[in-house]
Amino acid sequence: MAVSSIPRLPAGTSGPADNPAMPAVTPAPNDADLIVLRPEGLYCPAGGFYIDPWRPVERAVITHAHADHARRGHRSVLASARGQGVLRARLGDVPMQAAAWGERVAVGDVVVSLHPAGHVLGSAQVRVEHRGRVWVASGDYFCTGSNEANATCDAFEPVRCECFITESTFGLPIYRWRPQSQVMAEINAWWQTNANAGCTSLLLGYSFGKAQRLLAGVDASIGPIFVHGAVEPLNQAYRQAGVALPATRPVDEATSRTDLARALVVAPPAVQGSAWTRRLGDYRDAFASGWMQLRGARRRQGLDRGFVLSDHADWPGLERAIAATGATRVIVTHGYEAVMVRWLQQQGLQAGSFRTEYGDEREERVDTVATTAEAAPPAGVRSGSAP
Repeated sequence: MAVSSIPRLPAGTSGPADNPAMPAVTPAPNDADLIVLRPEGLYCPAGGFYIDPWRPVERAVITHAHADHARRGHRSVLASARGQGVLRARLGDVPMQAAAWGERVAVGDVVVSLHPAGHVLGSAQVRVEHRGRVWVASGDYFCTGSNEANATCDAFEPVRCECFITESTFGLPIYRWRPQSQVMAEINAWWQTNANAGCTSLLLGYSFGKAQRLLAGVDASIGPIFVHGAVEPLNQAYRQAGVALPATRPVDEATSRTDLARALVVAPPAVQGSAWTRRLGDYRDAFASGWMQLRGARRRQGLDRGFVLSDHADWPGLERAIAATGATRVIVTHGYEAVMVRWLQQQGLQAGSFRTEYGDEREERVDTVATTAEAAPPAGVRSGSAP
């Protein structure tokens, strides 16, 4: 079925409109699962569609535009209206239907609605309703024990359901995020120190999501801000979506190393140690990532600094998000699945896992630099997804 033929339903039809206060539905033991695992990805049999499939399919619902969740080749795509611009910037002109937050869309025999995940611009959780039953697939999401939000995208919205499919990228108790304001203050102080010494500050962060969050939080009065060529198109997509970012220029527009002497340069981590960095002259480098929570990660990467800043839920955030759904069954995907499943079972919940391809190490090119995937953690770190 072509994406343009998927009907939109008025609120209140085919079951109650979604409401976080709505009691979760407990299915009969023999009810068929609304979402199952197939070789192509997570599949909804009653709807005839896949969620973030890793192989080309007829009908896909895409949670967000990170490369491990959004692949090319699908015949039709349903995604959030907030993320449509950046999704097209990454995938090109794909046949796409955009849905507003909470808008109810009939797909096959189910009703689908998308709800904010707080991870990156337009990132969505997928709510699937069928004959009064509700499942939710989270994609990647940002939720912390202190209830902080990512200022560059819509905040995570708990959605009541009987079964919640959750990521577990940082599903270990050691992962507990400090207040973002403290981390950004440290980044600004590092930049200021480097600027005072006439050094360029190379701040490494994934080109989609992390780079824009860093830009939104830095003190632009310290000096000029330049970005890698892979970052600027995504900055434009964020600005077009109404996200305020400071003025940035591509590094290629710098006429000399003098232009970069006091500058902050935001680039994907793949450029570290590449020929691309030679144009920066004397520079200091740092990596902003949840993986920097691990002792020794900065040293193994050969970095001057490491800043712990993630766009994923920390351990208390995972606990908080799962509890808020009211789900009696939880399916864990990419990350520390075994640890999370065991903890959930100890809480008296029915828990299992799906082995997905999200967050696997891949090769991806950033401009002309052959690199490891942005979704891959530093060497020696367990694979999750882009932190």
